[in-house]
Amino acid sequence: MKKLFIIIAAMGLMYSCGGGTQKGQEEKASVDEFSEIAKQVKDEHNAKNSLDYVGTYTGKMPTASGEGMIVSITLSDSTYVKNTEYVNKKNSKSEEKGKYTWNAAGNTIILDGVKDAPNQYFVGENTLTQLDMEGNKITGDMADLYILKK
Repeated sequence: MKKLFIIIAAMGLMYSCGGGTQKGQEEKASVDEFSEIAKQVKDEHNAKNSLDYVGTYTGKMPTASGEGMIVSITLSDSTYVKNTEYVNKKNSKSEEKGKYTWNAAGNTIILDGVKDAPNQYFVGENTLTQLDMEGNKITGDMADLYILKK
């Protein structure tokens, strides 16, 4: 009888340990799966799919000489109209039209057809921030002057 009791106790102990390990592995797999889903959701959130970016953005930007220029960019679903006018300079209005594309991260638009001038704008909540010629944010004391507001 003692032997039967020891065998049953040993089997019970083995079963309880094995079940706990499997449960622990299932819980770890569940946590890992949740983390992966959370990463995917986080990675999919960007300006392109989360912000109401369609509209007209305007601001006064600095220039190398003169008092600056008034810039207005109107974005629709895939096209843009960019108007510029130099402050206190007659007959300086110009207009460019074309399509724009998004960068891979979905946070910056690239104005097609613009040459020899910055053509990338970081899209924020009701703002477009002009980037430099290499697509980097402009820094320094004048950085705020490169932001167009909706």
